[in-house]
Amino acid sequence: MLLPATKPRLSSRASRLARFFRSQHVSFSLALLLLVMSSGRGVLAQEAEPAEEEVVRVNTDLLLFSVRIRKKNGQFETKLTERDLTLKDNDKVTTGLYLYPGADRVAMVFALDQSGSLRDSISQQRDAALGLFGRFSERSRVAVLRFSERPSIVAPFGRDVVAMRKAFDFPAEPNRRTAIFNAAAAALDAFEGIPRVRSERRIVILISDGLDNTSTIKPNSIIESALRKHISFYVIHLPLFEPRDGGLAVRSPAKGFRDLAEKTGGKYFLAGDKHTALMLQKNLDLGPVFQAIEDDLRSQYLLGFYLGETANDGKKHRFSLSVPAGFEYQVGRFGYSRTQDFVVDRPREALKNQR
Repeated sequence: MLLPATKPRLSSRASRLARFFRSQHVSFSLALLLLVMSSGRGVLAQEAEPAEEEVVRVNTDLLLFSVRIRKKNGQFETKLTERDLTLKDNDKVTTGLYLYPGADRVAMVFALDQSGSLRDSISQQRDAALGLFGRFSERSRVAVLRFSERPSIVAPFGRDVVAMRKAFDFPAEPNRRTAIFNAAAAALDAFEGIPRVRSERRIVILISDGLDNTSTIKPNSIIESALRKHISFYVIHLPLFEPRDGGLAVRSPAKGFRDLAEKTGGKYFLAGDKHTALMLQKNLDLGPVFQAIEDDLRSQYLLGFYLGETANDGKKHRFSLSVPAGFEYQVGRFGYSRTQDFVVDRPREALKNQR
């Protein structure tokens, strides 16, 4: 395999990791414009115009992205290292690469909708849900949040399986209003109380019927916050059904419900359809869904670029990164490609203000 076009300053993985931790003390506090393009399309759009661009604020010279790497046949079993990557950086903006399997350590919040008739369906899934958590390393941690009109953390971050099991047993709350998006925002806030570990994947597994009638927080603001905090939503939709055109159909969820997953780097799962409507509550099995979440997490890596002084000259610089033949990767919510193009633009005025 080809080595990166810009040779890393440090010669071993251990020394690169040491540099990574030292880099946390470097304070730029700059607004960086990062454009990642896949097949001609920009990725990671947030707080900028046009929609394909994203402004990301960082306080380190290591720029990190969560990426999915897979074989072109769709299989996710990958064991790539920095040496397998090919970096084309004509401007010499970068000084090294960082690639770390992102599923070794996971922090997850289960956000459970306790309104209406979902109680039995969700309670049945506790073993499968906790089984998902148990398959990650002992450094991982989990919390449980329940919500109807208001969200409540019923099990704080930890590894207490007994407490987690109890958190999945709760009375149903019929005839109560539901605030899904307020709960989603609270789930993001729950991560504020735990130390940030760059090698840790942070996710929210939101299980709900998708009907929101009282939230005061807009889904777009939650999505922006999740992108900024590098937290992904995995949304499991337990559908309700309604008569339509002489049969049953899934009731449409609140606008933005599905976007929580699809725009934050997670995935959306619909648990059931009109053909399983009558059997759904008694025979619901989310085991395959949790397995799909695990497979997706294990396909992910943290990809990082160390920036050198050239990145501070106030000019726009482009570089690209390729994976080996037969592989492809995805940044954000856009398509897979063997090669992705990156643009770094640090405004000169922002640099002056830091001196």
